[in-house]
Amino acid sequence: MAAPLFFLTFLAITCSVAWASDPSPLQDFCVADLNSPVKVNGLVCKDPKHVEPKDFFGSGLSVAADVNNSAGSQATPVGVAQIPGLNTLGISLVRFDFAPHGIIAPHTHPRATEILTVLEGTVLVGFVTSIPDNRLITKTLNKGDVFVFPVGLIHFLQNVGKGHAVGLAALNSQNPGVIPIANSVFGSHPDIPTDILAKAFQTDAAIIANIQAKF
Repeated sequence: MAAPLFFLTFLAITCSVAWASDPSPLQDFCVADLNSPVKVNGLVCKDPKHVEPKDFFGSGLSVAADVNNSAGSQATPVGVAQIPGLNTLGISLVRFDFAPHGIIAPHTHPRATEILTVLEGTVLVGFVTSIPDNRLITKTLNKGDVFVFPVGLIHFLQNVGKGHAVGLAALNSQNPGVIPIANSVFGSHPDIPTDILAKAFQTDAAIIANIQAKF
């Protein structure tokens, strides 16, 4: 019995070591060197001796973005590209501006959960659960309301009020990624073959080609 017990103890110790990981950054900060040609999972750290207050600062979120476009909306990101000090800290922001009836089209963030606060107006939000249910979960939000979009799920926003709307969202990644569904499916480079999309959407290839031409 001693041998099996020793083996199990050894296995438990080695597994606990193998599964260990750093739960947080190993230094006070890692301000991104946006000019470095070195590619890592994230961005290379700037020499701490050369870090300045501006590396942790951003401005302009008080200014409404131009929403004169086909979607009637604009997203203003605050990520590591705007504030290099966000590098390795696992957080970012985005401001949404909406014209009346404007939308943020269905999309996903592959690396982040998003939490949205409506600052002005009335916004319809929703996300779709994964298969097998593909359940649509929606809610109409007013000023001060908060809604969460789980990581990776397709979601959308629409201004359903009579005036302009504004929202502010936080995401738990310095680079959450954005995958717009329509752009990805119909605007890939090169195009996804029309016969594949026609079969997937159960429609004619000519209709697919016409949609692809818009992207």
